[in-house]
Amino acid sequence: AQVAESGGGLVQSGGSLRLSCEVSRFTADAYAMGWFRRAPGKEREGVSAFNFNTGTTYYSDSVKGRFTISRDNGKNVVYLQMDSLKPEDTAVYYCAADLYGSSWVWLWTREYEYDYWGQGTQVTVSS
Repeated sequence: AQVAESGGGLVQSGGSLRLSCEVSRFTADAYAMGWFRRAPGKEREGVSAFNFNTGTTYYSDSVKGRFTISRDNGKNVVYLQMDSLKPEDTAVYYCAADLYGSSWVWLWTREYEYDYWGQGTQVTVSS
């Protein structure tokens, strides 16, 4: 399987961007897909996730109410709609896929839950 994200770019503060992510070379339903980001000088952090198995979506406190994760009609494709962007949202955004959901207790922020990762896409928010 492969994961590829797209849709990053440069936007002014208060603007919007939509990121897309697709799992290829995997025909079954993934268990979950998530978005992480790494800002300059900081560790990678969880932003949002969609558990396909339960239909549950998750958001970090820093993006709740501004970002929306959605899935494309039963496909292994997710979108991250980012509104009201702030300069502190500037980061490389990574998409990740958990194909099998093998953890006994699944935590969306745990990076090792995810089997495959994309290369990342840069999001820059200017003030």
